[in-house]
Amino acid sequence: MFNILKFRNLILIIGLGLFLTACSQKSERSQEYDKPALYWYNKMISEISTGYLDDADDTYTSLESEHRNSPLVPTALLVLANGHMDEEEYELANFYLDEYVKRFALSKNIDYVRYLKIKANFLGFSNELRDQQLIEDTIQEIEEFKSTFSRSPYMPLVNTMSARLFMAKASLDKEIADLYNRLDKPKASKFYDDKVKESWVKPDEIEPVEVPFYRRPFEKGLFF
Repeated sequence: MFNILKFRNLILIIGLGLFLTACSQKSERSQEYDKPALYWYNKMISEISTGYLDDADDTYTSLESEHRNSPLVPTALLVLANGHMDEEEYELANFYLDEYVKRFALSKNIDYVRYLKIKANFLGFSNELRDQQLIEDTIQEIEEFKSTFSRSPYMPLVNTMSARLFMAKASLDKEIADLYNRLDKPKASKFYDDKVKESWVKPDEIEPVEVPFYRRPFEKGLFF
């Protein structure tokens, strides 16, 4: 019992020490201001490279606040977006990409940014049976990309994602058609079967979505 108490006390002391250290570091960061743009940028890059993305977000805020018109700002936005994508934090990646599009829409590499937005959405699909609206929205973004940037070097990658999204959409419509068929609603089933044919030329090529058994009641409802 005595050893257990000593161990618990040791854990508490270590935890308190780490907490105080973190608070101290945060306090030191909060005292930093009025630094050159390059200082903030280099600090942000260092934090990203060492895995401290939350700190990098804060550092970008300082860069953007103190040097809003710095040429380092657009680069910082793209670096942060890619950093969050690497960590599968796609919503945060899109936040920075949206900020880039809003502020630097006339940039010569805006097609790259638009491509990254499509890629972030594509990678962000948690499950194609739950992300119907995201699929629809991303397909719309892809169509706009094809229309606006027809000669972009990223077009082959966009086309690949487009094909996979259309297959995912067809797969979802097929699942819904099957559901209505099981519920003896032939008109509704036919409606979604027709949508399958619109999404994918050969419905037989569509592979059914594999759903773990423990998620089936939530993902596929009455299919079982």
